[in-house]
Amino acid sequence: MSLAVEITLVIALVLSIIVPGLAFIKGQQTKGRFKSHLAVNVVTFFGLLIIAAVSTLAGGVNAQAASVTADNGFATGMGYIAAALVTGISCIGGGIAVASAASAALGAISEDQSILGKSLIYVGLAEGVCLYGLIIAFMILGQL
Repeated sequence: MSLAVEITLVIALVLSIIVPGLAFIKGQQTKGRFKSHLAVNVVTFFGLLIIAAVSTLAGGVNAQAASVTADNGFATGMGYIAAALVTGISCIGGGIAVASAASAALGAISEDQSILGKSLIYVGLAEGVCLYGLIIAFMILGQL
């Protein structure tokens, strides 16, 4: 992928986040228009993200890629995708778990302050899910 295409995609991704955010902050965003602006923002952001991913994976041949066989290049690419997926999905799951555990812990602590230590253990266990995913991603990347 050429440098001009990469710069264009980065600018478009940044604008798809900043422009609706500024409109919302300035108060130009009404309640009725919020859903349509959010939908356009999400479609633009993820559409450009998919285009960037496809153009990156379908990039031209460089000197380093020429020395690697096609089979090895495919395995390396799938390894990177696997590392990204394991990190992303584990962090999403960890975030959901922390949200549930932390809100329940705050409610329990407000009633009985002596259970602070027990509740922190459960929140820490929920955060551990993210760390396990990150460790697996490092193990995958170490094999490439």
